[in-house]
Amino acid sequence: MRGIADTGFIVAAIHRSDRYHPWAAQIAGQITEPLLTCEAVLAEAAFHLRSSSAVLALVRAGMLKIAFDAQRELDRLLELAQSYAGRRPDLADLCLIRMSELHPRHVVVTIDTDFRVYRRNKRDAIPLLYPPEA
Repeated sequence: MRGIADTGFIVAAIHRSDRYHPWAAQIAGQITEPLLTCEAVLAEAAFHLRSSSAVLALVRAGMLKIAFDAQRELDRLLELAQSYAGRRPDLADLCLIRMSELHPRHVVVTIDTDFRVYRRNKRDAIPLLYPPEA
């Protein structure tokens, strides 16, 4: 599976008492190549888990790969921030929308229902993988 990891997936994969942990563990077991992500997502996940080391361990183990340069993509991130200002997206969401544009064959692995509204390239739905009950 080619995927882009969002914060909720990472938190659920690590935190056994998370309601989405069984789903995230199943997805993690199917990963054949690292899920792409960004530093903003890693920072959010570390904050929610209260553990930077747990998140960084997933990068070291090869489950996640940092694959985004916010400085290089700053203009597009600003466009997306303005476009979705009414939804007040956080930086991680903006980065993942842009990553989906840059990696069109990757699905965004998330529990965040906002990704059903977000569009890449202004009009295209973002392919998503999320738990059935989300």
